[in-house]
Amino acid sequence: MSINGTLVAQAIVFALLVLFTMKFIWPPIAAALDERVGKIADGLAAADKAKAELTNANKRVEDELTKSRTETAARLADAERRGQVIVEEAKVKAVVEANQIIAQARAEAQQQTVKAREVLREQVAALAVKGAEQILRKEVNPQVHADLLGRLKTEL
Repeated sequence: MSINGTLVAQAIVFALLVLFTMKFIWPPIAAALDERVGKIADGLAAADKAKAELTNANKRVEDELTKSRTETAARLADAERRGQVIVEEAKVKAVVEANQIIAQARAEAQQQTVKAREVLREQVAALAVKGAEQILRKEVNPQVHADLLGRLKTEL
């Protein structure tokens, strides 16, 4: 065989190999590559969608956190206001109660003072009567009167 014949035979074999490859081998490889491209595109689309959902979820979380912080701050402020009102009411009640107790104590002290004065008056009157009795029973003697008045002074 000549070189030309060999070249022609090799060209024919090569052409048959190319036709065979294009007919039977290339379509499954192309389909697999197309399928792989589709899966990658779907994965990228899903990743973009997930990224967008994550961004939305983060935004919703931040909104909820802001809302809960605001509500918490409002509740704390309200609780502080209520606490101050309760403290003020307690102070007012304590002042009123203290004033009542002081007034009662003053009235009681005044009553006890009046009672003590009455008791003292009664005792002084009794002692005066007793002293007068003793003076009138004895004779009128300055020395005896002085002794009786001295004892009367010690009794008072």
